[in-house]
Amino acid sequence: MTEERILQAPLKNKDIEKLTCGDKVMLNGTIYTARDAAHKRLIQLLEDGKPLPFDIKDQIIYYVGPTPEKPGEVIGSAGPTTSNRMDPYTPRLLDAGLKGMIGKGQRSKEVIEAIVRNKSVYFAATGGASVLLAKSIKKLKIIAYEDLGTEAIREIYVENFPCIVAIDFKGRDLYENGPENYQIL
Repeated sequence: MTEERILQAPLKNKDIEKLTCGDKVMLNGTIYTARDAAHKRLIQLLEDGKPLPFDIKDQIIYYVGPTPEKPGEVIGSAGPTTSNRMDPYTPRLLDAGLKGMIGKGQRSKEVIEAIVRNKSVYFAATGGASVLLAKSIKKLKIIAYEDLGTEAIREIYVENFPCIVAIDFKGRDLYENGPENYQIL
């Protein structure tokens, strides 16, 4: 039995420890957007011993490249990007303090091990619902890599952003375990 939870970002260990694979979550607070091009630059900064453009400790990164906003909107469509594109970079970011990620699709064994090692969480957002997800984004500002266009790092403030715990801090994986709950005998 999964539960519906309301979470405040940045994340705290005590909140992550209450989450179970399959839980529905309404996320509130400040999170960051980044995709693969930005991830590559973040890793280079870490390797060079330079500071990141935001304090990554306890933060959540949403894998999204939003479309341009229309007049009067905060953001355009903002659906999740396929997460495994970030897998080469994710363990290093988790080791640096990242606590959560939002995307869609399965993660590598190395990412799952890093989630467990760092007591983190991976949330899935519904692909194809990008217009609806954008309605949860109330504020936005570009904080790094504006030259990357849609892949620039943004600081966003979300209210009641819907997602599901896809991989919990114990490594339980909805993509591996979930389908058995919906098989017809």
